[in-house]
Amino acid sequence: MKYPEESAKGRDPMKLTVGQLMKQAVATCSPRARAMDLARRLSEWNVGSIPIVEDDHTLVGLVSESDLIDMLIAGRDLRVLTAADVMTRKVVTVTEDMSALDLMNLFQDRYLIRVPVVKDNILVGVVARRDVILGYVKALEQ
Repeated sequence: MKYPEESAKGRDPMKLTVGQLMKQAVATCSPRARAMDLARRLSEWNVGSIPIVEDDHTLVGLVSESDLIDMLIAGRDLRVLTAADVMTRKVVTVTEDMSALDLMNLFQDRYLIRVPVVKDNILVGVVARRDVILGYVKALEQ
């Protein structure tokens, strides 16, 4: 597993790429997973969203805390819904070669906290605002 601080150390922080910042180890779920299980996993794993992937790791959606809250507000029962029922299907994604500066602008322009990183629609990681900050700090360390 690669951590952002390993590939960022001693580099120009403004020349970092998503590939140098992202986390490769990503908890995912199947579109067939129960929404109730997703809600439990979000809490247990202390994450705000879970990428939804097919068996070949093709990204098909994302379930966020907001998606689940929308279902609760609508009076839907998470025990009977699946990830496919609640997931956001049009997911904003990035690639490993995107610059850190472009990523920061995307985060700010779209009010995003984290985004999946894909290669040919296959999930290869996730990058978050926190990873950008950590990468910046580590890049400036000697």
